[in-house]
Amino acid sequence: MNNERLYSPKYIREILDKYGFRFSKSLGQNFLIDGNIVRKIAQEGNITKEDYVLEIGPGIGTLTEELALNAKKVVGVELDKSLLPILEETLKDYDNVEIIHGDILKVDIKGLIEEKLGGGPIKVVANLPYYVTTPIIAKLIEEDLNIESIIIMIQKEVAHRIIASPGNKQYGSLSVFVNFYTYPEILITVPKTVFMPQPKVDSAVIKLELKEELPEVDRKVFFQVVKTAFSKRRKTLLNSLSSNPWGLDKEQIRETLIKANIPLEIRAENLKIEDFVKISKTLPSLDIY
Repeated sequence: MNNERLYSPKYIREILDKYGFRFSKSLGQNFLIDGNIVRKIAQEGNITKEDYVLEIGPGIGTLTEELALNAKKVVGVELDKSLLPILEETLKDYDNVEIIHGDILKVDIKGLIEEKLGGGPIKVVANLPYYVTTPIIAKLIEEDLNIESIIIMIQKEVAHRIIASPGNKQYGSLSVFVNFYTYPEILITVPKTVFMPQPKVDSAVIKLELKEELPEVDRKVFFQVVKTAFSKRRKTLLNSLSSNPWGLDKEQIRETLIKANIPLEIRAENLKIEDFVKISKTLPSLDIY
């Protein structure tokens, strides 16, 4: 197969018509039609013949093909059953690709890594539908999986929220959540014009390199502190944390912040992860489980 064919809008229309495929708005389907970007994703991900790759949502196999050319093995998890015969045709020349029909949010990824991906560590590559971006990222980074890095194409606005630092208007609970577990980096910006059908917004490819060591803190308490702090982001930290789920009154919150050496008038958007950790560790004993 000519390597450019999967990037060609003409070829995509031909094969979709052949199988009677129709794009699903509910699944957020947008297929890449730019070979340069596809190759750049594999290049930036440093995909080599030593790598086992998990691809989420291979679509018609445009990115899958490029991964197969560079990786040792690629396992793709595709939710849309109607795409399976198309993938069987477009990837028929590659014996290092396996496609699984399933919902990545319900798949036992740890078992998948052990059974089909050499036990890991693996690299994850995905062009994620906007509506499930956060749940999929959460599953990948929270489940203690043997993953080295995650390279995902997501809505550009969300990517900038993820990499935002304290003091930035886009900095919020999502920024803290992803940065707690990973080192995020935007690799490339992808214009909406390189997709079929064309979405309403631009995208970005972001790399999440998982941290080997995480902050020593009760994560449930930590993320509740973060969520509560940003729930009323225009208010001072003292006021936002006073509306807490633990039943602590304002004076107890004041004492906690003073003990943690956190200014009472500061706002959540100006706190580093280390500050949230200090607050979490200084709170009175909480029965939150």
